[in-house]
Amino acid sequence: MESRRNAKSLAARGACALVLTFSLGACFLGTDNDAAEGIGFRQARFEEMKVIREYRACRTEGMELDRKALASGSSGTYLASARVLEKCEADLGPGANGAITDGERMHAYALSVQNYLKGGDVARARDNFDKFQAAFPHRDLYYADGSSYMSTMEALLGRSEPWTFGEFANLNVSDQLKSEMRRLHYWKDK
Repeated sequence: MESRRNAKSLAARGACALVLTFSLGACFLGTDNDAAEGIGFRQARFEEMKVIREYRACRTEGMELDRKALASGSSGTYLASARVLEKCEADLGPGANGAITDGERMHAYALSVQNYLKGGDVARARDNFDKFQAAFPHRDLYYADGSSYMSTMEALLGRSEPWTFGEFANLNVSDQLKSEMRRLHYWKDK
């Protein structure tokens, strides 16, 4: 009787060991290649997060310079802000597409164009406006008064067609800019 119990106990332990062996074996179905891919994914995600942190720190620096320029009215500070914001975009590189939202990039790059213009570097503002249009085709931003960033910059940078420049009602620019454009147009003909 006791040998029967030992045999049953031994059979139960063997069955248990067999079940454990198969269940543990099922846990390790992955290969070493899967582990390497997981590490590669983590490394890529770490690099992406690093790019995002660096871009946002750079953008914050450019925005802070913009606030200082607005408070002081200094053209040099506007130019410094524009250079920093332009550098932020340049440092992203082609591999960072998707890491930063287009909205973030558009706002920062548009501000750099605007600040080059406010700082007096019209040639650089035009170049960066062309880059902005190439990077974000058929996209626009709007100022608080509802006027179009693209229309405003085209008018200020002389990119509007001559026939549309005179039709101020059709331009989606601020009333203040329309007034200034009318004044310039009036005195240009005198």
